[in-house]
Amino acid sequence: MNVCVYCASSALIDPAHLVLAARVGEEIARRGHALVSGGGSVSCMGAVATAARAGGAHTLGVIPRALLALEVSDPDADELIVTETMRERKALMDDRADGFLTLPGGLGTLEELLEIWVARVLGMHAKPVVVLDPGGVFDHLRRLVDGLVDSGFVRPAARDSLIWTVTVEEALDALEAGAAATPPAPPAGMPTAVEIAEGE
Repeated sequence: MNVCVYCASSALIDPAHLVLAARVGEEIARRGHALVSGGGSVSCMGAVATAARAGGAHTLGVIPRALLALEVSDPDADELIVTETMRERKALMDDRADGFLTLPGGLGTLEELLEIWVARVLGMHAKPVVVLDPGGVFDHLRRLVDGLVDSGFVRPAARDSLIWTVTVEEALDALEAGAAATPPAPPAGMPTAVEIAEGE
């Protein structure tokens, strides 16, 4: 499967997060999967890609042109796609992935997690969405969503569609199980659920 990993590109973080990202890359490779990432070579984004390649995994990086210098693009990626916009970047990452794994990160990581999670809730895809957070960085987010459920703004089923894990093995197990349960894509030429809903 192609595992899309959302994670930090900031250098000003606890080195433990880099170790976690590298472990994820190693496990992706060990299980024979491929990596889809944001195409950066620094911080956690670089650590997961470097470790995945070292283990023999194919790595695809997708980066918008405006972030080439800021995120320091990954020159060793097996595939590096440069897009014109962030929306194109995320769309390509979504399309190429069979499942999504979020590691601790900042605003960009949160945006990616929430967008792909909401898309699953709305039935726009059925791919697994998993969070790996052994240190509890996203505990406040988890409590916030629980509060939204209690207030009636979020359905329990929507909350529960996001899988929370604390070990690398647990996270990859959840991704594999979710991907195995994902319905196959419609045959070429057949409209998708989104297209039907949009009247296309």
